[in-house]
Amino acid sequence: MKEKLEKLKDIVNEIEEEFEANSSDSSVKLITPFEIPEIVSSIIDFLQPLIHPYQAAIYWYMFNNSILKNGTDKIRISTRGLGKPKTVVKSSSGQSEGLSYASVQEALKGLEEKEIIKQVGDTNREGTLYKINIPEEIEICRVFMNEKVEEEKPEIDEKKEVDFYNVKENRLKIFERDKYICHYCKKQLTRFSATLDHILPVSKGGDNSFDNLITACLQCNSQRTNNEVMDAIIRGKEKSET
Repeated sequence: MKEKLEKLKDIVNEIEEEFEANSSDSSVKLITPFEIPEIVSSIIDFLQPLIHPYQAAIYWYMFNNSILKNGTDKIRISTRGLGKPKTVVKSSSGQSEGLSYASVQEALKGLEEKEIIKQVGDTNREGTLYKINIPEEIEICRVFMNEKVEEEKPEIDEKKEVDFYNVKENRLKIFERDKYICHYCKKQLTRFSATLDHILPVSKGGDNSFDNLITACLQCNSQRTNNEVMDAIIRGKEKSET
């Protein structure tokens, strides 16, 4: 079953690459249904605790009408449209079925200031075009992830029996510890583009322990092979500067 799921994921990745290659808008990111449960879980764990109720309500509305319904991370919305009754959420004051114009403006401003959403297009009659970021793309969420990792940092026994390479839940702990940033070229990654690299290669006696794994992008990981980590870091730095 595991092998079939991996093959299915490879097929989905190929479809995504083909979509991006043929799309007239190269900035549009295709998000597949297989990714949705993990993204939603990540939002609940690492984003929702950091924002105000109106900000959360508007974010979920934008998320639902972009990523969930269309599979893309872009949406065009209007401030007045978000305030309409039975659109996003009822006013906490109980005086209205919708949000006031000022409340929507304040919530959108807060989301932009935290870089949770980003304006990526001009405003027209239909509203303003925004990009919806997911937790691994948001700095405050990555910091929060790191804090959680430190609080719940696993105790590694001397025999190093815990496998952080093959066990999915443990792999995520490495990514969260490293804030989804490639150790070599410093590229910002997501759980779907990040890979794990061994500091001491398995061929040279390395294991799958927490301290012997680092986050890397696929390109840096494939280029490193069994070379020393420092050599790979130097190459990654040179690549990021070009």
